[in-house]
Amino acid sequence: MPEIDPRWWLGQGVSLMALALCVVAFASRRDDRLFVLLLFANVAFATQFALFQSWVAAGISALIVLRIVLVRRYPGHVGIMAGMLLATLAIAVPTWSGPQDIPALLAGLVGTYGMFMLRGLAMRAMLALAAFCWIVSNLLAGSLGGTLAESLIFVTNVITMWRLRRDPAWRQSP
Repeated sequence: MPEIDPRWWLGQGVSLMALALCVVAFASRRDDRLFVLLLFANVAFATQFALFQSWVAAGISALIVLRIVLVRRYPGHVGIMAGMLLATLAIAVPTWSGPQDIPALLAGLVGTYGMFMLRGLAMRAMLALAAFCWIVSNLLAGSLGGTLAESLIFVTNVITMWRLRRDPAWRQSP
């Protein structure tokens, strides 16, 4: 159990702000709104991980802000995706502290591929996998709020995918 001090409490509070943003994002049926809300949520997650001194997760969460901006502008661009995958690895190398950093690294890599190369249900499925990796990363960092946030993100995302599959109007849209 991590030491409970003001920084720990602040980290929990910031993670709860991220929780609210992410639930609203994944409940949205519009990918553009999903991306914008995820941008702000990842600023909160990066701050939370920095407060818990989980540097790989903090760096990758901060990089996700740039990834969201780039993927909105250059969806499907293999070169930019490759650059973001390399940047994710470049952040992990100098901040690596051990096996506890693996889930955050996997989340960053899987999320990058999903956001650049996939759309709709397939993209959300990859983001669900990334959310699972973030759940593990939050547990390892000692973040109660972050664990709850990512768990609810995962469940909300799965429910939204189910709703989209059942919506005949959505299935017929381009």
